[in-house]
Amino acid sequence: MSAAAAKSKRPSKNQATGSNSRVWLYSLLLTLQYGAQPLVSKRCVRREVIVTTLVLTCELAKVVFAIFFMLKDGSLKKLFQEWTLAGSLVASGLPAAIYALQNSLLQISYKNLDSLTFSMLNQTKIFFTALFTYIILRQKQSIQQIGALFLLIAAAVLLSISEGSSKGSTSGDPEQILFYGIIPVLVASLLSGLASSLCQWASQVKKHSSYLMTVEMSVVGSLCLLASTFKSPDGETIRQYGFFYGWTPLTAIPVMFNALGGILVGLVTSYAGGVRKGFVIVSALIVTALLQFVFEGKPPSLYCLVALPLVISSISMYQKYPYQVKRKEA
Repeated sequence: MSAAAAKSKRPSKNQATGSNSRVWLYSLLLTLQYGAQPLVSKRCVRREVIVTTLVLTCELAKVVFAIFFMLKDGSLKKLFQEWTLAGSLVASGLPAAIYALQNSLLQISYKNLDSLTFSMLNQTKIFFTALFTYIILRQKQSIQQIGALFLLIAAAVLLSISEGSSKGSTSGDPEQILFYGIIPVLVASLLSGLASSLCQWASQVKKHSSYLMTVEMSVVGSLCLLASTFKSPDGETIRQYGFFYGWTPLTAIPVMFNALGGILVGLVTSYAGGVRKGFVIVSALIVTALLQFVFEGKPPSLYCLVALPLVISSISMYQKYPYQVKRKEA
């Protein structure tokens, strides 16, 4: 390949700058959405609302939003013509199934661990995401980026201590805690990293549209959830009281808010990767603490104040020192 041809394939400086700006915008919006979601849900969703109905409605809203954005950018017709069941199952079906298994393991673990231990072990998904990103995409991290990940984990642990310190710990049989608490949450973290890396592989290598992946994963997830209602307590409650039991007009606000967050997750994973999503999630914990102070008068804990500079430093380090490919001399 000639030097001119190789040069033409590289993105221009303006294209790289535009892509980087888009990544920061999506990351910022997702951080704000993640951070505000708990407060919005707390204020707008009544206790008697059936959780399954919230999730199913959110998945439907994600499908509607994704189709709207595909219509807006003119990609819907082309994607529909090129769509295949096999391609869909590989790109979206496998990650959706993994996420479903992960959620089941988290539910088992949450019942057998105290909140603090659960939250701290759940942060290992950041490392598993970086590991599987390397295994599947051969995406290496620089020494500085690895250090940034350690800083991020430290910040996440501090925020977990802040969240869990006021909640009682669970005491029980050590074997039950190990096999039904610690092991499930670690396996769930591993699966989270695997699914996130597979989504990144599908969007960046296979060029699978993030909007299309959102639609496919929402459909698969909804079908799994609908199947579970035949046996679950939520399914019995829906049959007894109706799908929208406990809903008010305000309930739609956090549902739509969460659906837009799902669209942003796809965009951040597609443009920036699963590791960057980990930074967003931890940053959102600080946003939640700050919003609680503004709207509820609850001041951030000392742990949160210590975690803030760690998060800022980790983001700065990770962005400033990317891995540099070493060129072999001829």
